[in-house]
Amino acid sequence: MEILKIDHLGIAVNSMQSGRAFWSDVLGLAFEGEETVAEQKVKTAFFPVGESEVELLESTSADGPVARFIEKKGTGFQHVAFRVANLDEALAELKAKNIQLIDEKPRLGAGGARIAFLHPKATGGILVELCERS
Repeated sequence: MEILKIDHLGIAVNSMQSGRAFWSDVLGLAFEGEETVAEQKVKTAFFPVGESEVELLESTSADGPVARFIEKKGTGFQHVAFRVANLDEALAELKAKNIQLIDEKPRLGAGGARIAFLHPKATGGILVELCERS
């Protein structure tokens, strides 16, 4: 598996408006735009930082994964995403190593990325996303 870089850090927020205020107004990061990913029941906002980004995540549904995360752990750091050269190859390699995956096959994420999540039980408690962008 070829990991190219940290693509983004996912931050769970209760309110996109208050989250944006801190990251943009206080830290001065440029707001790149919002997007709703209906399949994942989430609204996202991106703030570029060098070659990576900060992604804010606001649940659009009480039963969405971000809402469940906030209910269990509160707001804050939710996942780290690594950009990989080939997501299909990365998943095949992880399966061969018996790594527990949330996503056996890639799905569509924000910004048109192909994504897949590794289960925190396999990563020492951290939700890890792999993403491939064209």
